[in-house]
Amino acid sequence: MLRRLLAAFAFLSAACLAAPTVARAQTFKVEKFDIKGEGGTDYVAVEAATGRVFVARATHMMVIEGATGKVLGDIPNTPGVHGAGLATKAGHGFTTNGGDQTVTMFDLKTLAVIKQIKVGPGLDGIMYDEPDDKIILTNHSRPIGTLTAIDPKTGDIVATVELEDTAPEGAAADGKGHIFVNNESKNTMQVIDVKTWKATASWPLAPCEGPTGIAYDKASNRIFSGCSKTSVVVDASTGKIVASITNGTRVDALGWDPSKKLIYIPNGGEGNVTVVHQDSPDKYTVVATVPTFVGAKTITVDPKTHNAYLFQPERGPAPSPAPGAAPPAAPAGGRGRGPQGPIIAAWFIVIKQ
Repeated sequence: MLRRLLAAFAFLSAACLAAPTVARAQTFKVEKFDIKGEGGTDYVAVEAATGRVFVARATHMMVIEGATGKVLGDIPNTPGVHGAGLATKAGHGFTTNGGDQTVTMFDLKTLAVIKQIKVGPGLDGIMYDEPDDKIILTNHSRPIGTLTAIDPKTGDIVATVELEDTAPEGAAADGKGHIFVNNESKNTMQVIDVKTWKATASWPLAPCEGPTGIAYDKASNRIFSGCSKTSVVVDASTGKIVASITNGTRVDALGWDPSKKLIYIPNGGEGNVTVVHQDSPDKYTVVATVPTFVGAKTITVDPKTHNAYLFQPERGPAPSPAPGAAPPAAPAGGRGRGPQGPIIAAWFIVIKQ
């Protein structure tokens, strides 16, 4: 009898160990800090080594202590700035300045500007490709979008790649010689070979529409692509869509915490973040919908503290036109927000577990 009981116990223990982890609803704490200052926003980026968060503010880049919301510094003269790429090993940071078609290279310790790098039109996305030790830019240039690679030590441009879309967005590297780029207009993902600096494949991302944010998970060899309403998970070896995730609208970035196996999808339209657990490489469960602030559509996750950071200015009512004045012209192409009111608060948002 004892042998049978021990055998049964061993079988049940093995079965429990072999069974996939089932994700459960999780609780998150949200803190908001008014960091003041003028200027709209685009991307936020965290330096995991220091916990500092770099917040784009249209004409300058604010540097915030992630844990407390304290303003630590400011990088001026970055017209039309979209985001920051942080190469901690080289000790250099970079900003994409769409207003004057330059990249600002600065010292990460002192925040002092080292030089301005002339790149060209359409500067937007930026990330540090650590495995290949390159700063990667994705440019909404015309007549075709491009990817630019910069040496983080010298600031030299080492490669320019033509893409298939005028609206390339996020980029992510797999450490195996590939960079994956989301194309927002064509709803595709292109694969770039870092040895030849050529596009080698284009993968359709349906049911995803408007892919923007992106992250790569080394352990499962999966790519997460943030999209409006339905985000997708891609097998990085084949380009096959292996899972889809229901989320909100106005997604413009994506966060990934590899040790917690959590994906953070910011929904600017709804003012919340969809948090998704990776149960297995091809199975994903929404574990929380965290309220943030309407308009907050970009995000960054610190893999050391596991905090997620967003930023969004709050504006008052738009000023009324002067009596007899002509109504403001519609934005070109039917896009844009039209007249905006003054900034009354600048919300730095921290999501903690």
